[in-house]
Amino acid sequence: MTDHSNMKLGRVRAPQDPRLAPLRDYLAAPLASPASADWFSRINAWPMLANDEVGDCACAAVGHVIQQWTSYTDAHPVVMDDAQVLAAYSAVSGYVPGDPATDRGALCGDVLRYWATTGMPTPDGGPDTLTGAASVDPRDLDAVRRAVATFGNLYAGVALPLSAQNEDVWASISDAPGSWGGHCVPLVGYNEIGPICVTWGALKQMTWEWWATYAEEAYALLSPDWLRATGADPAGVDWARLEAAMRVLALSLSVT
Repeated sequence: MTDHSNMKLGRVRAPQDPRLAPLRDYLAAPLASPASADWFSRINAWPMLANDEVGDCACAAVGHVIQQWTSYTDAHPVVMDDAQVLAAYSAVSGYVPGDPATDRGALCGDVLRYWATTGMPTPDGGPDTLTGAASVDPRDLDAVRRAVATFGNLYAGVALPLSAQNEDVWASISDAPGSWGGHCVPLVGYNEIGPICVTWGALKQMTWEWWATYAEEAYALLSPDWLRATGADPAGVDWARLEAAMRVLALSLSVT
């Protein structure tokens, strides 16, 4: 049995960001919802990105998303290192390396805003920039499946129960939401059991019942990284309108 009790969390618990419109507002037609989705098998290893020592999960999740997208689109995947993720976390949250008192976590919405405006530092020096984001109701399981299948992942905030510290599969729903704390993970696939996420440098299976109980926010992400995988905009998505909305959102938010 895996013991995650010493791992760091770091997502500031908050409800779904109301400033991001629902994904359905940008859909011209229903998206496909296959029985399963696998956007992780091409990745042999997921880096920890310092989330075992620092509560940078909201930025580490972005690092995993960029690695995942580019593993399906580029000959050489873009893999952020600890220093780059920590630099982003510091910029968003005010974290000062070496000062635990400043390790207070971050809001998912603030991380998305930073990614869309400043961009995430990458090994080649050029920032990776998010084009758009839209909210998905985490309890609408069909919408969750459609979003993961179409966009490759779902950036999610979960209120972890204490039972999650020692489960190989997140399944128990007996403990209160957030009794351990807030955490941010990307869903990178799903099967009949439930979603599959990346956390603390590894894949983690959860059940659909667990997800519906503990997920608090979820966002579909759009990026040129993913467009290179399909060669076209995701079918049925009003890309231009979503991109314009993200620009307005980015200008309206401030990073603490």
